[in-house]
Amino acid sequence: MTERCQGDTRPRTGPRARTAIVLAAAALLAATSAAFLPGTASAGTTLGASAAEKGRYFGTAVAASRLSDGNYTTILNREFNSVTPENEMKIDATEPQQGRFSYGAAEQIVNHARSRGMSVRGHTLAWHSQQPPWMESMSGSALRSAMLNHVTQVATHFRGQVVAWDVVNEAFEDGTSGARRNSNLQRTGNDWIEAAFRAARTADPGAKLCYNDYNTDNWTHAKTQAVYNMVRDFKSRGVPIDCVGFQSHFNNDSPYVSNYRTTLSSFAALGVDVQVTELDIQGAPAATYRSVVEDCLAVARCNGVTVWGIRDSDSWRASQTPLLFNSSGQKKAAYDAVLAALNNGTTPTDPPTTPPTTPPTTPPSGSCTATLQDSTRWGDRFNSQVTVSGATNWTVVVAVTPPQKVSNTWNGTPTWDSSGNVMTMRSNGSGNVFGFTTMANGTWTRPVVRSCTVS
Repeated sequence: MTERCQGDTRPRTGPRARTAIVLAAAALLAATSAAFLPGTASAGTTLGASAAEKGRYFGTAVAASRLSDGNYTTILNREFNSVTPENEMKIDATEPQQGRFSYGAAEQIVNHARSRGMSVRGHTLAWHSQQPPWMESMSGSALRSAMLNHVTQVATHFRGQVVAWDVVNEAFEDGTSGARRNSNLQRTGNDWIEAAFRAARTADPGAKLCYNDYNTDNWTHAKTQAVYNMVRDFKSRGVPIDCVGFQSHFNNDSPYVSNYRTTLSSFAALGVDVQVTELDIQGAPAATYRSVVEDCLAVARCNGVTVWGIRDSDSWRASQTPLLFNSSGQKKAAYDAVLAALNNGTTPTDPPTTPPTTPPTTPPSGSCTATLQDSTRWGDRFNSQVTVSGATNWTVVVAVTPPQKVSNTWNGTPTWDSSGNVMTMRSNGSGNVFGFTTMANGTWTRPVVRSCTVS
């Protein structure tokens, strides 16, 4: 499905099997991110398995209508460990009539992914585009209430099944103004984005909450800086934002830029994760694809990459042949370049040792980095290990997905929020590595590190 956004000449659409092998009761699995390892693939042979070896995911946008295509699903199941529904979670699909919710197509994608050990990104809860007619005709307080109800209902429905939500999508104008988009949602009040994030946190406290946008790849652009300033403001005021998504639809008019890594690292320095959420590149140049993946690998808080479709024929810009597989499902040179980048990834550093200076910004102090790895798994529970870098006196906030519960911790002092699902772990002098046991209670979603701060 193809849309166009105001001010943008490009057509648009907005974005393990688990390797728990019990060799003996005391065996310890140190496989990084095993929760995201797809199928039976070995690390180094497929995109998802190679990304998981680096503690990342490599995902794709999926259309429910294509799940009956054997060639499509063969590539999907083999190569990817993360899925984003292409259109099936958008507002017009999930609430076609006010108060009447429809989840069938979205659930088809979610069930397909989760049954094969893939994680799911939710896309998107609040957006000015692809609104159903009933919402397009609303304004003011009625629209605000309807938007918040939509966020609450959809996020609640998929609670525990989605690891991250694109809560708000494309809320800033293109061009040099750095202004918010003049949408019906914006006209309900400048705090509408904040309100959407707070509603999403209440509805799905275990999921990461992201802001997602396009044309924010170039660090010097006004739109990039405007989003940066919003995220910095949200973090300073405790608005629940965990990640920023960069769509990264590169083409001749909006090419990949050499400061892309600066953009990722600068946002990460604010204390949020960064994700490449809708990657496609006109002509699929191998060198550019490799550069994007290497840029993500170089930033510790870059969780992963999602390409916006599998084969060129599945792309919303098919004539530009922008994906990793041709229309017959054959791997292109860009695929080989991405796989090589994943297998030769360098040790990440985040935040950057040399802060960007154009335009001047001041990343907040007092941040550190916490990296979660999966450890031993049993039939009803699993261990996780968190390594902290950048501080000796640290505080790390970790969330598990209900109905999961943490039953044991070590090498730290934990406290809990009222839900019992968000743990604040403080250093107790036992070093910079702590761990905990999660009772799965039927849900095997990986715990999420929300923040790391210097105590």
